[in-house]
Amino acid sequence: MSYVLRRLVATLPVMAVVAVVVFLLIHLSPGDPAALIAGDLATEDDIRRLREALGLNLPIWQQFLIWLGKLATGDLGTSIFTQVPVTTLLGQRLEPTLAIALLTMLLTILVAVPLGTLAAYRAGSWIDRLVMVFAVLAFSVPAFLVGYLLVYAFAIQLPWFPVQGYVSISEGLGPWLRSVALPCINLALVYIALVTRMTRATVMEVLHEDYIRTARAKGLGVLPVLGHALRNAAVPIATTVGVGIALLIGGVVVTETVFAIPGVGRLVVDSVQRHDYPVIQSVLLLSAGVYVLINLLIDLSYRLFDPRIRY
Repeated sequence: MSYVLRRLVATLPVMAVVAVVVFLLIHLSPGDPAALIAGDLATEDDIRRLREALGLNLPIWQQFLIWLGKLATGDLGTSIFTQVPVTTLLGQRLEPTLAIALLTMLLTILVAVPLGTLAAYRAGSWIDRLVMVFAVLAFSVPAFLVGYLLVYAFAIQLPWFPVQGYVSISEGLGPWLRSVALPCINLALVYIALVTRMTRATVMEVLHEDYIRTARAKGLGVLPVLGHALRNAAVPIATTVGVGIALLIGGVVVTETVFAIPGVGRLVVDSVQRHDYPVIQSVLLLSAGVYVLINLLIDLSYRLFDPRIRY
């Protein structure tokens, strides 16, 4: 418990640095949000009054302290364009993003771990080479290109799935799965390639250990031996999954854009185009917080795989 508390306290400086960097990147970037909101027909006086109303005329440090004070109370601010609280916007867009992210990671683990284990067990065979070719191709081809190919093949030529959009799970499990199937496959391919390669490398290393030879000498079957090897190789695999979360945050933006899904990724893209900095700041800060939290959970999971680990 003390280790968890120390790790949580250690994340505070990290989040503070993230908050400063996010705030400066947004406010020092070129472009005037007040001029964009006012439109092309606005006069200089109109832009000046709007800038004062939004607090953009204040010094940067003062704007940061005001934003930080609101953040401490749970107020993420209000969207400049829609005049809707950012928490409300995130609540409206969170379900599609969470559904795609969770299903993507589930699909990755269910496919990549057995595939990598099989490739390690049959190292040097045609199965191993085929798995590695798949991993290289999946990791090399851009996600947006794979997305368009999936749409063309399975939504246009074979109308099995919808071309775009998202159906809430409240409208039925079948329509919901059909709406997220292609986005999840598109997003999962790169992570399947990443985890497959790591699983193959770690399991192959473990299979040459003395205790694996002993287990084989005792007459254990293939599945018990592989299960034993996989458990001992689970720590680096779990670390790779944690690293994949960071890639997943960026991949969701591309996937939601390709499949026109109204999630947090699309919200970020629209906000960047409009210079809606309260939304951008909030999403970036929350993404960093989620990434730090998930890596903490991954670290805590190590002991489940290897009881010898002490915190």
